[in-house]
Amino acid sequence: MHAVALRRGETSPELIEKPRPEPEPGEALVRTLRVGVDGTDHEILAGHHGGFPADDDHLVLGHEAVGVVDDPNGTAFAEGDVVVPTVRRPLPDGPTEYFERGEPDMAPPDETTERGISGEHGFMSEYFTSPAENLVPVPDELADWGFLVEPISISEKAIEHARASRSAFDWRPESALVLGNGSLGLLTVAMLDSEFDRVYCLGRRDRPDPTIDVIEELGAAYVDSRVTPVDQIPDAHEPMDFIYEATGYAKHAFESVEALAPNGVAALLGVPDSWSFEIDGGKLHRELVMNNKALVGSVNSNYRHFESAVETLADMPEWLLDDLVTGVYDVSNFESAFADDETTIKTAVKFDSQ
Repeated sequence: MHAVALRRGETSPELIEKPRPEPEPGEALVRTLRVGVDGTDHEILAGHHGGFPADDDHLVLGHEAVGVVDDPNGTAFAEGDVVVPTVRRPLPDGPTEYFERGEPDMAPPDETTERGISGEHGFMSEYFTSPAENLVPVPDELADWGFLVEPISISEKAIEHARASRSAFDWRPESALVLGNGSLGLLTVAMLDSEFDRVYCLGRRDRPDPTIDVIEELGAAYVDSRVTPVDQIPDAHEPMDFIYEATGYAKHAFESVEALAPNGVAALLGVPDSWSFEIDGGKLHRELVMNNKALVGSVNSNYRHFESAVETLADMPEWLLDDLVTGVYDVSNFESAFADDETTIKTAVKFDSQ
């Protein structure tokens, strides 16, 4: 079968041939429909993130997948069911307590593998196998868009954890700011639009630009960070009750404290490289304490967040999905899905030509 993989020592993916996998007991065989490409994939190609399976010279890419059950193999699924796989798996020596209680997203990174990212092959192949408990059912009508479930699930978790950090008092947020106008940021703007009176999204692009068009069509306001840095947003616009950081720009974590309103919370999702710089630690500490502010880190998501993401995806307007997904490419032209230019927002590799 065809698979898109990165070989050790390389920085570009290639199309390889691999045997079709055979499902183990408790696993189903899934025929892949589409696999999304995101910033994590590009970080893997650049060598900034992830890791290869221990005994292989390559990593099959892709962690945002949707497929159709081809062989249920005795599981509760039926042939033809549309499913989305979760990403985290236990290490070969067995699951830890986090997996046993259904919260692999809360495990330390060195206690997991992540399919298509670190230590285990991903889903960017014609077929893949997965334990049934890691497959999330998706309505047939969402099959074309199902690869968006995984990124939406990431935001489902982050928003949930941010709200939980404010659950000790009567928190009534009105304003939200998304840092980053990539595909994850735009999906999150759409998710927040129904929950907050005012939503802003920060980026570094010049008009005309398709991401700015999406932001404004959603009713949010675009903020150019070159004109208004994060810590100046309260003066230029308003203090923010909630900030969602998806840039991986390390300074934004600290600038967010300045941008938050009293009692506000910022969820940090970006994973920056090591970077040393000066901050006023006393001022930052004081802001957190005296104004009851919070910073929450969030990575990955669990089965429950995937289920919520399916519902969220179903409620998203079709125009948004059409504008967000700027290219779906057949596996024979997979390179185009990894290309990046000013018109690219979200791309996917397609395996089912029907």
